[in-house]
Amino acid sequence: MDSVNSATVASASSASLGTVQGVAGVLVLKKSMDQQASAVAQLIAALPQVTLATSGSLGTRVNTFA
Repeated sequence: MDSVNSATVASASSASLGTVQGVAGVLVLKKSMDQQASAVAQLIAALPQVTLATSGSLGTRVNTFA
């Protein structure tokens, strides 16, 4: 996906914003970034919740002298 995004960024930045092509390039870039943000949000939501240790000596104490 990085090569696609690099090409999109390059084409959007090379076109002048006053032209239809420039505006279209910026809109395509924005849509691509929105899709990536949505995909990342889904990946983060899919991560399992980690339960922290609450008893015992492993994982409940911090060595402040290290």
